Amino acid sequence: MGHRYTVLSGGIGGAKLVLGFSAVVTGDELTVIANTGDDFEHFGLTISPDLDTLMYTLAGEVNPETGWGRRGETWQFMDALEALGGETWFRLGDRDLATHVERTHRRAQGQTLTDITAALCERFGVGARILPMADQAVRTRVKTDRGMLDFQHYFVRDRAVPRVLALEYAGAAAAMPTAAALDAFQSADLDAVVIAPSNPYLSIDPILAIPALRDAIRGAAAPVLAVSPIVSGAAIKGPTAKIMSELGLEVSALSVARHYRDLLDGFILDTADRDMAGQIENLGLKVAVCDTIMKSMEDKVRLAKAVIEFARSIK
Repeated sequence: MGHRYTVLSGGIGGAKLVLGFSAVVTGDELTVIANTGDDFEHFGLTISPDLDTLMYTLAGEVNPETGWGRRGETWQFMDALEALGGETWFRLGDRDLATHVERTHRRAQGQTLTDITAALCERFGVGARILPMADQAVRTRVKTDRGMLDFQHYFVRDRAVPRVLALEYAGAAAAMPTAAALDAFQSADLDAVVIAPSNPYLSIDPILAIPALRDAIRGAAAPVLAVSPIVSGAAIKGPTAKIMSELGLEVSALSVARHYRDLLDGFILDTADRDMAGQIENLGLKVAVCDTIMKSMEDKVRLAKAVIEFARSIK
């Protein structure tokens, strides 16, 4: 019997761990369920930021300076658009633009987001399966002190400055995961389900808001693990800590463990937070402690190996 791993992931932070996994296991052993709550229509194009960040990362095409967009990008389209007085708050590079045009073209032909993603990944030489959490639209909306905002308006246009009061995932209750996504949790040779260190509220909760996916995770025969996105009371990247504070939550790895508690068998803490291990174990979870900061490729591989070993110790 082989080995299979299913990783729930958002964009930049989760993609680092996924890249580490891709260096440790073969492509057919790795499935990524990607957040599509960030997806939106812009200039008539279908934009899927997290799907693209994962694809570009695994293809070695991601911009190493930003963690998103394509390597060697140019910006003539945006410069020309600005000269025409167009909106430029969401930056679309010339090479990245081709991906969105092709996705939109295929959608107009009636292809599903799952099939389009598979075709694009094949073109980029990505061996792992990257699956959208659903083919139907699910959209993250942020209730703020400035009113209800679509995710990209909150996150990119307004730079996550507005105070978050609540989050909703429009369309999640009615969305149905594909057979491929469900199979990622039902396979007999599944070794682990891993929640990547992505933002729990913006990147992972949209996935978990789809009832059939949440049930599939609960029913997985393999251990379900999460890697903490919080280290020493701070987020490694992005507004996770800010959002937690604004929602009245303690900014800690323990708080994240509580958030995922009903789904998890184990939780991976950073060494800086090892003093929380006992409290997390009191939640009924197994705990592993290791260095979770991923600055280099070696760090990503090391963490992926640690997650795999932890899963095997539980299984």
